[in-house]
Amino acid sequence: MGIKVLIPTPLRNLTNEKESVEVNGANVAEVFDSLEAQHPGLKERLVDDAGELRRFVNVYVNQEDVRFKEGKDTVLSDGDELSIVPAIAGGR
Repeated sequence: MGIKVLIPTPLRNLTNEKESVEVNGANVAEVFDSLEAQHPGLKERLVDDAGELRRFVNVYVNQEDVRFKEGKDTVLSDGDELSIVPAIAGGR
């Protein structure tokens, strides 16, 4: 079955405009590697050179923020849904 990854609009140009893709991975880091294999350029938008989540990218597994779990080492199960949510800033 795999992991369903919800792709935000700003990154859909890297997934042929798909709103979601399905990949395999035992944890968040492996899902990012699978995303990169299928959609080159996506991983660099999500993690920095050290492999850590970029601070303006929020990742949720089944609606739980991975920063409050195990971060990129958060364990995933078949059928989980991973949401990528870019942070939005603005104001006056």
